[in-house]
Amino acid sequence: MRKASRQKSAEWAIGVFDKAPYVTVSMTRHDGTPYGLPLSLVRKGDDIFYFHCADDGEKMDCIKNNPVVSLSAVSRCTPVFEEDKNNFTEYFHSAIALGKAEIVMDDEEKIEALRLLCQRFLPKYMEHFEEAVKRSLARTAVVRISLIEPPVGKCKP
Repeated sequence: MRKASRQKSAEWAIGVFDKAPYVTVSMTRHDGTPYGLPLSLVRKGDDIFYFHCADDGEKMDCIKNNPVVSLSAVSRCTPVFEEDKNNFTEYFHSAIALGKAEIVMDDEEKIEALRLLCQRFLPKYMEHFEEAVKRSLARTAVVRISLIEPPVGKCKP
């Protein structure tokens, strides 16, 4: 009997997002074509994610045109050959979510989001944070993604 993937709770799905080093954020270009890319996201609370980027470019154009985004993440991916079944399969933990992206205009919120990102990805260098923010805040964009429905997770096994 094959091991089917199992639907998991929203809380479990949030854990997948937290463990994934990158989350694919999919957007829609002005011409309606999809645009998805892996980004380093950080979560605040149960339903807010942030990422940072340059203050212009394709991501920003997409968000301004259509703020609805899809998030997908994989925190575990293990190819397996099940000898007893002569079967190739893959064990995984994955999650998806739907959100609304907004460009953060408030400097305090931008700094808070950048601090969260640095604490997640480079915690050993936080003594340099204040100086880096002073130097680059004006040319750094921060995007807030607010989930508009609970995330969904799946795993096998």
